[in-house]
Amino acid sequence: MGNVVLNLSMSEINKMKSYYEGKLLEKTPPGSVFAAKTSGSMITAYKSGKVLFQGSGCEAEASRWGETAAKAPVKASAPKGNLPQGFSNWSVIGSDEVGTGDFFGPITVVAAYVKKEDIPLLKELGVRDSKDLNDEKIIAIAKVIKDIIPFSLMTLKNEKYNQLQKSGMSQGKMKAILHNQAILKVLEKISPVKPEAILIDQFVQENTYFQHVKNQKEVARENVYFSTKAEGIHLAVAAASILARYAFVQYFDKLSDSAGFKIPKGAGSQVDEAAAKLILKKGREVLPQFVKLHFANTEKAMTLVNKKKR
Repeated sequence: MGNVVLNLSMSEINKMKSYYEGKLLEKTPPGSVFAAKTSGSMITAYKSGKVLFQGSGCEAEASRWGETAAKAPVKASAPKGNLPQGFSNWSVIGSDEVGTGDFFGPITVVAAYVKKEDIPLLKELGVRDSKDLNDEKIIAIAKVIKDIIPFSLMTLKNEKYNQLQKSGMSQGKMKAILHNQAILKVLEKISPVKPEAILIDQFVQENTYFQHVKNQKEVARENVYFSTKAEGIHLAVAAASILARYAFVQYFDKLSDSAGFKIPKGAGSQVDEAAAKLILKKGREVLPQFVKLHFANTEKAMTLVNKKKR
């Protein structure tokens, strides 16, 4: 599916809205002015001034309104670490994870494939390290890019996490297996196309990673690179980070609904209070469905429960 982005003034966007009056959609993404659907294109205009055209007829539709920002030249970047010259402009599968340091909630891992041709588009849509974005912005961007780039999401729910941890599996090994599985699924989705490289946001040494996944049925090994802060190196990892965070936020909402109150993220004192509240409300036996039991927060929560029962 083709994609084109234009940067337009609000007056131009209002003209567009009038032009597409008979084709406007009732449901629109957060932060948008309008969304419309023609026979060959989906058009979404945002308050930022960006207008996204998607579909087989996107270029023809966008040409009605101006020059396409997606065709702007991309400057080659200097190599970083062990990465080749111009790596940031390659067609790459990137993978990242969210939730490893949070007491509540799962670990979500996403691998995403970004073609070099789509890099300018993703930049226009605001794709960057998810740590620099609030949840509202992450949700808005994720809802757009999930229909643009091939990706795979792996979610390790708390019950399974606690079982694996109790059996002696380290969190690092869990993450390595999830990354490998997500990458393999994306490779399958884009086959017979092959990425120029695979970039994993590094959480262990390369040899340790491959040691962790050596007993897996399949292992992605060809042109695999590892780097810390990989979200700033290639947009494939930044996109994966946003999609992983989006899935994590959605899962947190479900946990909050199940708990009957808003569950906080992180591993600070606020989660101790929340866990204590959960135990008092539903009993300690529900904890494995909500938290990573081996965190010190479990013991702290139980201390709070005992104090409140006195």
